[in-house]
Amino acid sequence: MQARNSRNAQGIDVSHWQGKINWQQVRADGRAFAFIKASQGTGRVDPQFVANAKGAKAAGLLIGAYHFVDATSAAEARREANHFYNTMKTAGVEFDLPPVMDYENNPGKLNKAAINIVAVAFLNELEELCGRQPLIYTGNSFAHNFDASLGKYPIWIARYSTKVPTDVAAWSKWDIWQHSDTGKVPGIAGNVDLNEFNGTLDELRAWASGGEKKKEEPKLEQRDINKVSTWASENWAEAVANGYFDGSRPGAEMTREEMAVVVNRLRRNFLKLIAGNTVRIEEVEMKLQKIESGEDLQ
Repeated sequence: MQARNSRNAQGIDVSHWQGKINWQQVRADGRAFAFIKASQGTGRVDPQFVANAKGAKAAGLLIGAYHFVDATSAAEARREANHFYNTMKTAGVEFDLPPVMDYENNPGKLNKAAINIVAVAFLNELEELCGRQPLIYTGNSFAHNFDASLGKYPIWIARYSTKVPTDVAAWSKWDIWQHSDTGKVPGIAGNVDLNEFNGTLDELRAWASGGEKKKEEPKLEQRDINKVSTWASENWAEAVANGYFDGSRPGAEMTREEMAVVVNRLRRNFLKLIAGNTVRIEEVEMKLQKIESGEDLQ
């Protein structure tokens, strides 16, 4: 994986272990973002979650929430995703960064296949609930458990070293690197995890607001309503010659009034045709009116 870069945006992640945090001091130290522990398992909530989320948001940091996975089955993973989602809603603030699946250990001693089943179930459920692709957090060693198919998710990798994280099956590039768990940041007593985003602050903001810049859709050529399309030119000329249209604006949409004119002109011509002569038009029209009104002429 790639090395760190001095231009990259810097951040932290916190839980109740950091105690009460002075977020204004954290922001003044140049930290641009913070991931905040929200929940764990199917029922635990970090006691500092709401205070941290509101404090970091008010200080101007870009914030995200993470959930520590304990699940050992797909069904349990889905329940944990729901617990995480419901916990995030209690914060009372909008999260800028993707919701995070923190899957870094194996309490149930699952094999690789089972680990991936848990991960996929959690990620799918969370994305369905949040309407946003989640971010995966894990340690560099544990990341070897994930199938290559999970590489479609952005990765927040933990490796506490000056050496870059090693490539794994799913990822050869990190989106966020947690490079230290012994960081010192003003406003926080004791150690705190330090993180680096793979990009500048502006790139982080763009990623937070929806990721990569969308490709511009090709512009459709504006139709000139005063010109006839090649494929319709003969039919248009015939319709004008027969008196159904006045010959203007061939490419324009028809109004209900214009449609009424065409229909009534067709109706009159039809009556003339079947009547054979003008003497019988009134008689035929009376019969047509009865047909149109649903009367039975038999």
